[in-house]
Amino acid sequence: MTRVSARIAAIAESATLAVDAKAKALQAAGQAVVNFGAGEPDFPTPEHIVEAAVAACRDPRNHRYTPAAGLPELREAIAAKTRRDSGYEVGAGQVLVTNGGKQAVYQTFAALLDPGDEVLLPAPYWTTYPVAVALAGGVAVPVFAGVDQGFRVTVDQLEAARTPRTKVVLVVSPSNPTGAVYSAGELTAIGQWADAHGLWVVTDEIYEHLVYGEAAFHSVPVLVPSVADRTVVVHGVAKTYAMTGWRVGWMVGPADVIKAAANLQSHSTSNVANVSQRAALAALTGDQTSVATMRAAFDRRRRLMVDLFAGVPGVELAEPEGAFYAFPSFAGALGRPIRGRVATDTLTLAELFLDEVQVAVVPGEAFGAPGYARLAYALGDDDLVEGVTRIAKLLAG
Repeated sequence: MTRVSARIAAIAESATLAVDAKAKALQAAGQAVVNFGAGEPDFPTPEHIVEAAVAACRDPRNHRYTPAAGLPELREAIAAKTRRDSGYEVGAGQVLVTNGGKQAVYQTFAALLDPGDEVLLPAPYWTTYPVAVALAGGVAVPVFAGVDQGFRVTVDQLEAARTPRTKVVLVVSPSNPTGAVYSAGELTAIGQWADAHGLWVVTDEIYEHLVYGEAAFHSVPVLVPSVADRTVVVHGVAKTYAMTGWRVGWMVGPADVIKAAANLQSHSTSNVANVSQRAALAALTGDQTSVATMRAAFDRRRRLMVDLFAGVPGVELAEPEGAFYAFPSFAGALGRPIRGRVATDTLTLAELFLDEVQVAVVPGEAFGAPGYARLAYALGDDDLVEGVTRIAKLLAG
């Protein structure tokens, strides 16, 4: 008899968190590491949100259990925010407040999947999606779209991957790790295709407000209302309001699915910490100026990343349109000597970057995309320039 169940033993540590932890450990040891690994804003949480949390700490109401599905006023605020920001009309009964976006992802698949059900997973994908699918007994079916098609899968690709066991198609726009943003036409086509085949749509909209240039955010159930009854939206305050550590996310979906997921949450974590929920309420209903300020900074850094990587030997970077990630191809840098070492894959190349020039990136293998790497540009401009310059000098020999 094994000490750890086979189901849990098969789970590897989150690659993004592992890279971030290693980089921070080296920084703590005195090394000047530039850390592109963490997928979190480098800004502090806006002050009015922090003050709401301070007041919540002093309110005895928040010292007790509250409903597992979330504070009623926060569920109402999330429904109102959804209508305000995406045009999707939902009620508070269609909202479940979760411990961050990860719990929303996990509980969504747990509520939808039976053993053997397949989920079409556009790749490159965030590392947690296939793990959450597997824990729910499902089978993740990657559908790859490379830099040549802007990291956006087509309906033809999805149809080629569909089988009688397909139940869900995942949509992520803007994308982690690529920064790709689907157009309204592309999302409409995917939504109509899913509706025609009776499939569920799970759409991760956590980077909704981080879109740049000519790109625009669109929500599938708004574009294709007929698929709304088979759609679950996962979201959270982490990226928009610089609140990664506060752990507040949510699911929005049909009432029966939300009720099932709430039942699961009542036996796993119960309510999200009340102080964090009060802070999230202030974020959603308060002054939104900080959202535009942070977005402008990320946009500037995005363009800087493109400029810095232009002309770097062996690197091809498609301009990201959303989120705060660059996802360059390093295929041209593989297989040749670099300071006496030869990297044949981006796992090895990422190790070389950290060892030789103290720059942390997340290898593309973690996202189902060998040959690429993710660099989060959610860090200061000086560090961003320093990190890319170190990589460029290393690859130039």
